[in-house]
Amino acid sequence: MRTLIIEDDSKILEVLELGLKAEGFIIDSAVEGHAAWTKLKNNIYDIIILDVMLPGIDGLTLLSKMREENISTPVLILSAKKSLEERVQGLQAGGDDYLVKPFAFAELLARVQALLRRAVTTIHSPIEEKKLTYGDLTMDLEKREVFRQGKKISLQVKEFSLLDYFLRNPEKVITKALILEKVWGYDFDPQTNVVDVLVCRLRNKVDKDFSEKIIQTHRGVGYVLKQD
Repeated sequence: MRTLIIEDDSKILEVLELGLKAEGFIIDSAVEGHAAWTKLKNNIYDIIILDVMLPGIDGLTLLSKMREENISTPVLILSAKKSLEERVQGLQAGGDDYLVKPFAFAELLARVQALLRRAVTTIHSPIEEKKLTYGDLTMDLEKREVFRQGKKISLQVKEFSLLDYFLRNPEKVITKALILEKVWGYDFDPQTNVVDVLVCRLRNKVDKDFSEKIIQTHRGVGYVLKQD
């Protein structure tokens, strides 16, 4: 698996490089944001390990820029900041997981492997489920493409995972807590707005340019994929 480590702490970077190489990963690295962005534009990675505090371009700005450019590679955020608010901010920026420094390498490796498994599961589904369809919306699970009324919709990893979950549970009201569990694999306060932000991003792509809005809100409960 080709991995980009973006970390300006030389000791942490060395530990990650040595440890992941020993596990069979192919490693590229960058110690500041501008160099990292150059590598991201010129290479394709299976996973990215991203420090928040970086010279040049900070980690969250870099992450937001990646997602705006439709770079959907799974990202594990590293940060010394450990408050729930800061963790949610990282997820809202487009992160897929968040690990607080200092950390054990074994935990980082387990989280990296989990993100890679989740990405593969999202892309490769059972043979009998090559496509999911609801109304004029179609998701091709093999090609990882989404179309509505024949128009291709580009989705980031988390957006694709959320829409996948909606399409597997059409016309069922899904709570925010359940979305956190199924899409993020996290069990933390569902009152945070990380789910609302993701749903809003998905709506802007799936519903915005179409007369019929199929991602609906059930106030105080959650969301539902439903035709009027």
